[in-house]
Amino acid sequence: MPQPAHPAAGAGLLFLREEELRLAQDLLFFAYRDFTRAADEVLEGSELGRAHHRALHFIGRTPGITVSDLLAILGITKQSLSRVLTTLVEEGYVVQAPGRVDRRQRLLSLTAEGQALERRLFERQRDVLMRAYREAGGPAVEGFRRVLRALTGESGPALVETPAREPRARSA
Repeated sequence: MPQPAHPAAGAGLLFLREEELRLAQDLLFFAYRDFTRAADEVLEGSELGRAHHRALHFIGRTPGITVSDLLAILGITKQSLSRVLTTLVEEGYVVQAPGRVDRRQRLLSLTAEGQALERRLFERQRDVLMRAYREAGGPAVEGFRRVLRALTGESGPALVETPAREPRARSA
């Protein structure tokens, strides 16, 4: 059987054996557990959970984000996001404003209290990341980013890897 002219990248590398991939999967599960535990400790005792944390994170990263854009980033149903946003608005962490061009749009921003909570959550997880990055070293950090980008598929990085921007006026 003829060999392809350009074999798939990494096709012959030893670290792609099933056992190595299972180890990577194990490590991802443990990393997720420990990374989220840092934020869970901040949220403990509140009515907020991980879905609220994710919404706070992306609203904080993009003040004035539309509900449609947040739905695209989070990849959840409108019903699920509605429950999350209702709680965040009622608890005073998020405000909604109508769009400047399309008044039907809802633009989301953090209140001062929301910014403070998002900051506490970020700082706890930042400490976990900094410790791991320092231990792994610079080249490993870039390699880790490349792996994470590849794991998220094509749309994930495009949704978040843009410079800070002004609130958007986008059609719904």
